[in-house]
Amino acid sequence: MDEIRRCVASDPPQDLFVTFCATRGKGHILFSIPRVLMALLRLSGAILGLGPDIVHINVSQNGSTWRKMIIARVARLLGIPYVIHLHGGEFQKFWERAPPFVASCISDMFFYSVRTLVLGNFWRSFILSKVPEIEDRIAILPNATPAVDSAIEKPNRDWISIVFLGLVSDRKGVPQLVDALSTLSSELNWRATIAGDGDVEVTRESISRRGLSGRVDLPGWVGPEEVSRLLLEGDVLVLPSFDENLPMSVVEGMAYGLSVVTTPVGAIEDIIEHEKTGLLVPPGDSAALAAALGRLLAEPALRAQLGQAAQAFHREHLEIRKFYARLLDIWRSGARAAPLRNSC
Repeated sequence: MDEIRRCVASDPPQDLFVTFCATRGKGHILFSIPRVLMALLRLSGAILGLGPDIVHINVSQNGSTWRKMIIARVARLLGIPYVIHLHGGEFQKFWERAPPFVASCISDMFFYSVRTLVLGNFWRSFILSKVPEIEDRIAILPNATPAVDSAIEKPNRDWISIVFLGLVSDRKGVPQLVDALSTLSSELNWRATIAGDGDVEVTRESISRRGLSGRVDLPGWVGPEEVSRLLLEGDVLVLPSFDENLPMSVVEGMAYGLSVVTTPVGAIEDIIEHEKTGLLVPPGDSAALAAALGRLLAEPALRAQLGQAAQAFHREHLEIRKFYARLLDIWRSGARAAPLRNSC
């Protein structure tokens, strides 16, 4: 959504006035209360005919779902149509473990949306298994990032850079990644960066025990500029997750032309085809992960081929300007749709 904000600023639609409103922000969860109240206040302008014509609601699991159910409920009461945009790799588990009343309210949130956007086929099938009535109102809109000039040259060096971007955690497969790195041949000249917050110190200790401190860097959380540098200088993007929706790090890696090694979870298989736009390994399989990384380290032609194919796929299907144009059309059609009235 930060990229969409930039698109709105640089290329504002002539027929739409778009504003952004966060309901969470940084810091303690209690800080979200005034943000939610502010969002509800902005919606309440509809009583005086001053409210929005449509609301775009980004939803993930846990607290995000609770906040967005409130937003959606109030929008329905005020007669404002809304779009649900589903994110969060653990949303399926969250919904399936929810108590019956909460699960019913989640169903209502989707049922009364004028449009529901999901990031891939896996999530479309899951949502329709829960709310089959919205089949004609659900669409796939995968994550997108700006395209990167393919003419930009990688740094000239004698080693291969492996990059991980994301939460340093069990769910992201970081322990398996460390195991895989520890078994790579010592004759292969590589360096790895595991960037992100989370279990950084635990992972650093694990790397030290395996004698990998000279090869693996753990900088912790890094900002957008450092992410861009890591991707620009990187050769291989790795993300061995157990759960995902459609991870931004894989999309960004494809934009930069990195060869991708990841797992077939969530909507990843929609964008990574094994041996075509990347390599897929089973979640939790350190040996398979090591074998895939070893192939890319040992076969520069394969590494280049996968990176070029990934970048071409990104330009065709995952470029932010195309995403932006489609999103504007969804907002236009949704604003013209009559809001569904709630019964709960």
